[in-house]
Amino acid sequence: MIYLRLDPTARRELLAELAAMPAFLETAFAALDAEQTTLRGPQGLFSPVEQVWHLADLEREGFAARIDRLYREAEPQLPDFDGTAWAAARNYRSLSLAAGLRAFASARTDNIEKLRKLPEDAWARSGTQAGVGKVSLCDIPSMIQQHDAAHRREIAHWLESAGHLA
Repeated sequence: MIYLRLDPTARRELLAELAAMPAFLETAFAALDAEQTTLRGPQGLFSPVEQVWHLADLEREGFAARIDRLYREAEPQLPDFDGTAWAAARNYRSLSLAAGLRAFASARTDNIEKLRKLPEDAWARSGTQAGVGKVSLCDIPSMIQQHDAAHRREIAHWLESAGHLA
């Protein structure tokens, strides 16, 4: 319910923060060569290419689906998103970092536009997400923000462990 408690300026700032994630990824991984993009970090931390494809798939298959279903359906049952299973099934390490960055940026832009266009009365629409419980449309921007923050920390840790400045 955080989003509903924000004034219009704070809402715009939150969405602007979400919109900045693709540029953060581009900057963080810009100096890496193809081999470096597939190297896992300590304790099996996702490699850069796995990071971007995980974010792209979650943005499309997780957050976009939740936004759409919460808006269209009454009390939908929403599946969880098992990022580790998706990474294995889609063999993220074999994919292109550049294509993953584009896929994520496109999906994020689409989701932000959906959120910006929601009518005020839609924000309270809710459902149940497996592994989480009750979620409302107004929870989605903060969920995305928290997920982004976790990946920013992971990426900083990966960069540091790989000898790049974080």
